[in-house]
Amino acid sequence: MPVYLVGNIDIHDREGYSKYEAGFMEVFQKFNGKLLAVDENQKTIEGEWPATRTVIMEFPSKDDAMAWYESDAYQNLKQHRLDASSGDSVLVAGFPS
Repeated sequence: MPVYLVGNIDIHDREGYSKYEAGFMEVFQKFNGKLLAVDENQKTIEGEWPATRTVIMEFPSKDDAMAWYESDAYQNLKQHRLDASSGDSVLVAGFPS
């Protein structure tokens, strides 16, 4: 069953965040992930959405998603994101095809 990672990110250091972006796809593509959406101009239609960037990723399974997230390569890269932004991420189960 597919899973989706949704990230709401508030970038406060664009230059620092660009270090994260520069290495992201190289690491991400090794774990069967698919980048579905990245938007810094999202439109809030209900409630509050304080994030400056929203990201939606798809993985074939929770195991694939966690293998990516917990990999040494991503953990090293993730520090750039943590230094340059704050945010929230959730893994959401998809419907079986």
